[in-house]
Amino acid sequence: MKEFVVIGLGRFGASVARTLYGLGNSVLGVDTDEAKVQAMVHDVTHVVQADATDETVLQSLGLANFDVAVVAIGNDMEASILVTLLLKELQVPYVVAKAASESHGKVLQRIGADRVVFPERDMGVRVANNLVASSILDHIELTADISVVELTANHRIDGKSLRELDLRAKYGVTVLAIKRGRKIEVSPSAEEKISHKDVLVAIGHNDNLRKFEAMLEK
Repeated sequence: MKEFVVIGLGRFGASVARTLYGLGNSVLGVDTDEAKVQAMVHDVTHVVQADATDETVLQSLGLANFDVAVVAIGNDMEASILVTLLLKELQVPYVVAKAASESHGKVLQRIGADRVVFPERDMGVRVANNLVASSILDHIELTADISVVELTANHRIDGKSLRELDLRAKYGVTVLAIKRGRKIEVSPSAEEKISHKDVLVAIGHNDNLRKFEAMLEK
């Protein structure tokens, strides 16, 4: 079990905190807004109303002992940058910071954020991909070139094994898992046969994934 602190309990921060807690982790939520703090009382391990831009507050919360800090402060860029900087000075091992813009993200990276996330932009990418390709259920961009996608199998590959499809050789795509209802087959064998409406979780370069998606939609 890891120790997480989520600073900023708006929509994004609250969602991250609840998910981490639901996965069995210890989660401390921090926000200056009393209403947001009260709303999270039953959804995380601990929640406090505090100003995270105050270094003495961060020290009093013992944040140096946490494994990961998530800076989910909304549109107050100055507060976001200051809190990220303070957390790195406290030597928190891994700091994830939410950015509202590309320039904001660049500043966060330069002051030491281990990972910068762009929730609005990333959600836009996922929605756009889902709209363009009807076979795509979800799209997660790992880098500018590589993504993980979930695709619905159809009649074109129904009954064929992964060996027969030979997706890695033909398309440069690797199937990481196959979802069948509530069951998930992780690292499926080459002899695993695909059934109509299976969901394939695949990874590859974006160009290769697009070629595979195009084949499914013919």
